Amino acid sequence: MKKGEVYTGRVLYADFPNKAVVEPIAKVDKGDLSANDVVIANASFIPMGEEEPSRVIVKNSIPGQEVSFMVNKKKHGKCEGRLLEVIKKADSETNEACPHFGNCGGCVYQTVDYNTQLEMKREQVKKLIDAVAKTDYEFEGIIGSPKFEEYRNKMEFSFGDEFKDGPLALGLHKRNSMYDIVNVSGCKIVDKDYSKILDCVKVWAVSNDLKFLGKNSHEGFLRHLLVRKAVKTKEILIDLITTTQENHDAKIKELSDALLKLDLEGKIVGVLHTLNDSIADVVINEGTEIIYGQDFITEELLGLNFKIAAFAFFQTNSLGAEVLYSKAREYVGETKDKVIFDLYSGTGTIAQILAPVAKKVVGVEIVEDAVKSAKENAKLNELNNCEFIAEDVLTALDKIEDKPDFIVLDPPRDGINPKALEKIIDYGVDSMVYISCKPTSLQRDLVMLQERGYKIKKVCLVDMFPGTVHVETVCLLSRKPQV
Repeated sequence: MKKGEVYTGRVLYADFPNKAVVEPIAKVDKGDLSANDVVIANASFIPMGEEEPSRVIVKNSIPGQEVSFMVNKKKHGKCEGRLLEVIKKADSETNEACPHFGNCGGCVYQTVDYNTQLEMKREQVKKLIDAVAKTDYEFEGIIGSPKFEEYRNKMEFSFGDEFKDGPLALGLHKRNSMYDIVNVSGCKIVDKDYSKILDCVKVWAVSNDLKFLGKNSHEGFLRHLLVRKAVKTKEILIDLITTTQENHDAKIKELSDALLKLDLEGKIVGVLHTLNDSIADVVINEGTEIIYGQDFITEELLGLNFKIAAFAFFQTNSLGAEVLYSKAREYVGETKDKVIFDLYSGTGTIAQILAPVAKKVVGVEIVEDAVKSAKENAKLNELNNCEFIAEDVLTALDKIEDKPDFIVLDPPRDGINPKALEKIIDYGVDSMVYISCKPTSLQRDLVMLQERGYKIKKVCLVDMFPGTVHVETVCLLSRKPQV
C-alpha cells in the first residue's frame, strides 16, 4: 500500500478511541476517480496482493460496515486510512441520524443501535484494562445513560465558515477539519432550546455584518458561543465570547434582548459577554461582563444543589452524572469518621455527595472559578466539613496537613501527572476510586499504581456520552497486604 491509494474493505472491530480495524478487500483503480471525488459505484477494483497489509486503521467507521478509504499514513508496516465513503451500512445501524451526521465531527456512533453502542464500549475498555491488569478483577460491565438523546447540559459552539470565504457559520467543527464549521441547528444531543438560541445568535451576527476571528489572520470579533442548561431546574446561561478588536456593546445588548424574547422551554437566567484575545482556538476567560441576570445556573444532583459558573467543570450529562456518582459512592463504601481527599474536584460534586457521611472531605482543583463554585455549593447545601483548595494537585499535596483515609481521583482527560501520582500513592491508603473520562489515560496510570502495591478490584463503565466514542470508567483499587 502507498499513501494516496484508495481501497475498499470490511470493518472488523474498533479499539478505543475510534480506531476501527479494516480488512482490505480490493484496490480502487484511480483512473475511475475524479480529482476531487470518489465514485465507488463505477470504479474498477484490483484484487489484493498477498504482500498487502491485512489490517488498516480507519477512524470514524463502524464494525460491520463496508467502506472505501484512502491510505494517508504508512509507518513501520502499519497503515492508517481516511474514510471516504460508507459503501454498505452495518446491520447495527438502525438509529435515525442527525441531519448533520457524518459532516459534523461529533457523534460517530449515532446511527448504531444503543445496546450495540454499549457493547462496543464495554469491549473496548475491558480490552485496555485486561492488557495491564496483573490480577483478576471484577468487571461489572457498562451502565447506559438515562437519556441517549438531548442529554447534554453544556455546548461550546464556534463561529467560522463552512468553507473558505463562505458565509458565516455557527456550530461545531467539521469532521477532520481544523477550520470549517458546520451549522448544527437541530443537533440531537441537546434539546430544542439550544437550536433556537443558536439560530437567534447567528441571525444577529449576520444582520450586523460581524466577522469571526480568522485562524490565520487573527483578525475578527466573534469567537465562540457557550450555552449551559440545567436538566432539573431548566435554567439557561448564555455567554458570547469575542475578541477586544471591536466594540459592539450596544449590539450585544440588542442580542440579549432578542434572546430573552425567545419562546423557550427553559428560562434564561443570565447573558454574559466574555473577552478572549488568546491565539489558541479554545474558550479562555480573560474577563466577563454580565449583560443580563446572573453568571451561573443551578443544577440538582442526588438531592443536592450546585451553582455552575460559565467556565466551571461540571459533568455534561446531568442524569448520567447521578448514575456515575452513585456508582462511585458505592465503591467508596463506608465513610464514617474518615477523611476523604477528592483530587481534581471540579465544582465539588463528588466531595459534597460524600461529605454528609464522612468526617471531612478535602477537595483540590486547579481552576479557581470551580473552587469558588465548590465553596458556594457547600454553603448552599449546608455542609461544613468540606475544604476546597485552588491549586495544582502536585503542589497542594505538600501543604495539606490532613492525612486521607480514602482518596477519590477524577483527573482531566490526560490523566494524572506521574509525580503527583507518586505522592498520592505515598499516602498508603487502603483503597482508592479512580474516575476516568479517557480509558487510555487510566490504563497508563494503572501500570504505576499496580507497580506500587495496588490491585484492580472492580471496574464499571458509565455511558455519559451516547452516540460518541467516549465513556466514563470507575475503578476501585485496593492496597495489597504489606509483607
